[in-house]
Amino acid sequence: MAILTSPPYDPNPRQNHLLANLPELGYQKLQPELERIHLSLGETISEVGDTAHYIYFPTTAIVSLLNVLEDGSTAEIAVVGREGVIGIAIFMGGASMLSRALVQSEGYAYRIHGDVLKREFDREPAMQHLFMRYIMALLAQMAQTAICNRHHSIDQQLCRWLLLSMDRLSGNVLNMTQELIADMLGVRREGVTEAAKKLQDSGLISYSRGCITVLDRPGLEARVCECYKIVKEEFDRLLPDITAK
Repeated sequence: MAILTSPPYDPNPRQNHLLANLPELGYQKLQPELERIHLSLGETISEVGDTAHYIYFPTTAIVSLLNVLEDGSTAEIAVVGREGVIGIAIFMGGASMLSRALVQSEGYAYRIHGDVLKREFDREPAMQHLFMRYIMALLAQMAQTAICNRHHSIDQQLCRWLLLSMDRLSGNVLNMTQELIADMLGVRREGVTEAAKKLQDSGLISYSRGCITVLDRPGLEARVCECYKIVKEEFDRLLPDITAK
């Protein structure tokens, strides 16, 4: 994890929508403590059971939360980008991470020491209200992901995953290997290869050397299961000031 001094973009913590929606006074208290970092593709921010010290606010990076079994197999339970935060256990009263936080799309984030944010969280009702609404939306995503992984095809799961990722990116290109996608979805790589080929043959995406380009978003939305719509509508309902950005 490298701290950048000369990033190729305008460094602004309020690219993260939670930080952007904090009351000005609350944000000004946190701003001096925010540390800009670069997150690399495939980097593990935290592991299951780790003691959480930092809270991360992605701006251009996307992070997957993964459940990990004893045999090492994984499955994604949620995806977090500029709309959210990593490390909610700290200000919810927990001390250790319950899931692995893995970078699925390289980019930037701001981190702050957990003690600093928790102190402001405990004294600022507006921050509590905002973060609690986000946590409710995140829990809705986790619940729907569990249902989707159990009942829907790999094709539909891949469409959902791509659309959720696109919602958290400024463009339509995602750098991601099929092996990493398989780990996210908790399926065999061969299944992802077959599903991606179907989407490519239908003209919905192009895939080459770990680079996925979404060519037809409406086509993906027509093909995806209802899980994507349910999650998006819940975020829009709970966080209209954030999802409208």
